[in-house]
Amino acid sequence: RQEIGGTDTDELEDHLRQRIADLTATGLEPDEAFLVAVKRMGSLDSLTREFAREHSDRLWKQLVLVGDDADPERGRAVDAMLAWVLVAVLALKLPAAFGVSMHDQDRFYLDNAILFGLVPLAGYLATTRRTSRRTIALVAGLFALGALGANVYPTDNEASVTLLTFLHLPIALWIAVGLLYTDGDLRAGPRWMDFIRFTGEWIIYMALLALGGGVLTGITVGVLEVAEIDPEVFVTQWLLPCGVVGAVVVAAWLVEAKKSVIENMAPVLGLVFTPLFVIALGGLVITLALNGQGIEVERDTLILFDLILVVVLGLIVYGVSARNPAEEPGLFDKLRVALVLVTIGVDLIVLAALAGRISDFGFSANRTAALGENLILLGNLAWSAWLLIGFLRGRSRFAQLEQWQTRYLWIYAGWSWSVVFVFPPLFGFHAAAVAF
Repeated sequence: RQEIGGTDTDELEDHLRQRIADLTATGLEPDEAFLVAVKRMGSLDSLTREFAREHSDRLWKQLVLVGDDADPERGRAVDAMLAWVLVAVLALKLPAAFGVSMHDQDRFYLDNAILFGLVPLAGYLATTRRTSRRTIALVAGLFALGALGANVYPTDNEASVTLLTFLHLPIALWIAVGLLYTDGDLRAGPRWMDFIRFTGEWIIYMALLALGGGVLTGITVGVLEVAEIDPEVFVTQWLLPCGVVGAVVVAAWLVEAKKSVIENMAPVLGLVFTPLFVIALGGLVITLALNGQGIEVERDTLILFDLILVVVLGLIVYGVSARNPAEEPGLFDKLRVALVLVTIGVDLIVLAALAGRISDFGFSANRTAALGENLILLGNLAWSAWLLIGFLRGRSRFAQLEQWQTRYLWIYAGWSWSVVFVFPPLFGFHAAAVAF
């Protein structure tokens, strides 16, 4: 454990040898004395916790400080992070050298925003995780496909499929990043669950960096205004865009740097918010049932409900990722079942309203995408509920739920690529967005 330094292990070894000597003197064989001495010293986790309490200042220093005594692997990770941040910034500003500036060609940068952010991240992960060339070639092909979908299809800003591509391409390419993280492992299992944990931690760090970046931006604007310099060009074309693409890589580095030092935050937040969401969504379902009026399926309303479903699914997944599969069912397992069931109720209400909307006005790109996404989420939630109830009753293993969640990633990937490449020709490249 990285909390324990060389002098600490020397001290522990001295205690261990002294215990072995004392036990051997009582007549035990050396191997027996060793086993008893280790047992009496306590478990590794207990020792780690004691040292963490005694030297809590080390935990945070180890995240960023790279000195002469630091782990060489960590130093190389820092160098790789800085190099790929520089690559991200240079790649973002390179089109301006060919006359494609952010001020005049904002559509180009908007269409390719996800590529400017995720390509350097993919390069960083491929470098630090020593990904095989075959996997790198596969992911490079997927990113080239994403660039094709973002730039070649002749859509315009008013087309409904343009927004759908903008929303779904990040999902498809993020799962492509997962291939780099798992080194091309296509099987459901621990590697993909590690990537899910990485995703949750990365989102949290991006949020923290965004808060810090907001403060920095405000201070910068204030300083430039005091100096009577117009801050708009610097902030909108340099500080914010370069900061965002750089933060994508920095957040990934922070996740990898601290994962062996302190506890993951995403599962902890999942435990905190699970009972709160059970209460909130349960109240929503009861209220809608008593009113008997359903919901108005407007675009903003549907986006809100879809976000709720995604957040709930995240709570379930990160709760699964933090749980010891060998533990007996407990209170939080029952809360997860309740959360899944009330979420299924919310999804069914949305689907009923959506079906009525399609019956009245027919299929459009937006309605079809919304229908598909809610059906996909319903399928995940329904089978998750079945597995969780089976686990509570002793009919299934908890590991099956983990395998189900990681296997379902390919459903999300397939749907996202379909929306990017099938919806534009199916519903019209230039079809204007209609009222939902």
